[in-house]
Amino acid sequence: MNIVIFGPPGAGKGTQSKFIVKKFNLYQLSTGELLRNEIKNKTQLGLKISSIMNSGELVSDLIVSNLIEKFVSNKSYKNKIIFDGYPRNIIQAKNLDTLLSKYDQKIDLVLKLSVSLETVKKRIAERQALEKREDDSEEVAVKRYKNYEISSEPVLTYYKKLNLLKLVNGEAGISDINLEISGLIDSIKG
Repeated sequence: MNIVIFGPPGAGKGTQSKFIVKKFNLYQLSTGELLRNEIKNKTQLGLKISSIMNSGELVSDLIVSNLIEKFVSNKSYKNKIIFDGYPRNIIQAKNLDTLLSKYDQKIDLVLKLSVSLETVKKRIAERQALEKREDDSEEVAVKRYKNYEISSEPVLTYYKKLNLLKLVNGEAGISDINLEISGLIDSIKG
C-alpha cells in the first residue's frame, strides 16, 4: 500500500513515518531527503538544486517529479511507499496520481497529523535543543506552519473528495499516535 502523510513542521511526521516504515515494511520517500541526497552526491542535478535552495527559492515541481519517478518506478518499492512532504500542492497531487498509475499503483491512505501552532512551537524548541537544526527557529517554524496550513488545504480537500483522508490527533503522545495510525492502516489492509 502507498500512504501520504501530512502535518506541519514539528507535527512528528518523520517520527511517525519511521514507525510505519518499520511496522508495515514500507519505504519512506521524503522529498527533502531526495533533494539532500542529490546535493550530497554532488550530481549535476544536486548542484542545480543547491543553488536554487541557497537562493531561498523552491525547487520546481518538474525536478521533484523526476526524482519521485525514479523512486516510484523501482519495483522494490512498488506499493510500499510512504510519501512524507509530498505532494505539497494540487499539481503535485495530480502528478503523483498519474505517476503511480503509470507504474500500476495508487494512493491507499492519506494521514493528516493535526496539531496546533502552540504545540509545534513547543516541539520545535525541544528539537532545537536536541538536534540544533538550522531550520528550527521559532520564527521560521511559525512561518512554515502558516505556509503549510495555506498550501496544504487544497491538497487535503482533494484527498478528502477521494475518501482517502484520515485525520490523526497529532497532539497525543508518540505511542498513542502510533496506535491510531496502525488502526487506520490495518482497517485498510483488511
